Amino acid sequence: MTAMVLPLLLLAQTTGAPPANPASGPATGPAPNPATPGGAPSDPTAGLAGVSLWDYIKDGGLVSYIMIALSIVALALIIRNALYLRRARHLPLELAQKLDMAMAAGSLDEASRACSGEHADSFLARVMGMAIERVRRSAFGNLELRSAVEDAGAAETERMHRMNDFIGIIAAVGPMLGLLGTVVGMIGAFRTIGTLTGAARSTQLATFMSMALVNTAEGLIVAIPCTIMFAIYRRRIEEIVDDSSRVMERLISHISAATPAPAPRQAARPAAREVDRT
Repeated sequence: MTAMVLPLLLLAQTTGAPPANPASGPATGPAPNPATPGGAPSDPTAGLAGVSLWDYIKDGGLVSYIMIALSIVALALIIRNALYLRRARHLPLELAQKLDMAMAAGSLDEASRACSGEHADSFLARVMGMAIERVRRSAFGNLELRSAVEDAGAAETERMHRMNDFIGIIAAVGPMLGLLGTVVGMIGAFRTIGTLTGAARSTQLATFMSMALVNTAEGLIVAIPCTIMFAIYRRRIEEIVDDSSRVMERLISHISAATPAPAPRQAARPAAREVDRT
């Protein structure tokens, strides 16, 4: 039985596949792809070649334009802080040396003139200038210097954080705006599914889904760099304030050493009443 089956299988294989004849003519190519005209293979990314970045922005709708404006503001703030928050700007060595000499000599007038010079926009100059001005108006004189420096330093630190806080606000608002655009796009997509049919439904559905995803991407693109730069600039402000505090502590010690300690007050004694002796 096996000897009869094997010859039949060999015969079927021989007759089922026609022999290759190179002399019969050129070999024909593969069958044309019915999905594309002319037999060209279909490419799912062929339609994306002509899509530009501006097309994606337009797909995002109104929220997308708001995100673009927000990103421009964030970029301007990042560049501004990069130029402004520098240690050499807020703690200039030349100003520190002038203040050290003036305070060691006990001359607040000379220190005030140094603070109003070419480095008047620095953190050290603003804090020391406000503190010296407060000491001049105070009835306690030089004894008021330390508390005046602490109050002025806190105010100037808040002032330096103010512009950086705007970057933090944009980092928090960006994803929320992206989520808003995503929700708007999803609402439009579900409304399209319920109202339209056929090719019109597919077109509108793709439009709203593109709106949702573009707004999500734009929110993340704005928020991620802003979050990183906000943390970097916050750390830089803290370093500037810490370095300035050490310098100002040394300046205060000069005045404290030259200022005599106040005399202790004597407790007031009640006036003795005269006792009439009879």
